[in-house]
Amino acid sequence: MEIILKKDVENLGLEFDTVNVKPGYARNFLLPQGIALLATPKNKATLEATLEARKEEEAKLVAAANAKVEQLKKTSITIPAKVGSGDKLFGSINNADLSAALSKAGVEVDKKYIKIPGNTIKRTGKVTSIIRLHRNVEYNFEFDIVSDAPPAAPAPKPAPKAKVEEETSSEEA
Repeated sequence: MEIILKKDVENLGLEFDTVNVKPGYARNFLLPQGIALLATPKNKATLEATLEARKEEEAKLVAAANAKVEQLKKTSITIPAKVGSGDKLFGSINNADLSAALSKAGVEVDKKYIKIPGNTIKRTGKVTSIIRLHRNVEYNFEFDIVSDAPPAAPAPKPAPKAKVEEETSSEEA
C-alpha cells in the first residue's frame, strides 16, 4: 500500500516521502495516528504543490545536509567494545551507539537517520552504515569496531630445559 508520510518515521522514511508499506501497518497504525496519508492522485498532487512551495526551504535543508556530509567525510570513528572469543562482541553496537560516537567527534546526527545493515553489529571489524540526512542526501559512513581490552603482552616463554636423549633399543623377535 502506497502512503505519503506526514512525519519522520524511524526505519521507514522522512516527512513527505512516498513509501510502500504493508496494508495492515498503514490501516492500523500510520493512518489512525495521523502519521501518513493514502497516496491517492489528489494527495500526490497536493504533495507536489507543497514541495514546490517549500523549494527554497528544501534547498537550505539540502545545503545543510551536504555540509554535514562534508563533516562526516573528515571524521573517523572507532568504537571500542567488549570482545569475547574470536571477534564476537559481548552485546552489540547499534545506531544509538554510532550516534553517540559521532557526537563525541563533533558531528551531531540523530540516531533515526542512521541505518546499520542488520540493525546491530555483533563482530569487530570495519562496518558501513547509511546516514540519510535528507530525502536526496545519503552518505555511506565507514567506522571500525575494535576490542576495548588492552593488547595482551606476549607471555614469557619458559627457558628451554636441557634435553636428555635416551637411547632405547627395541629388539624384535
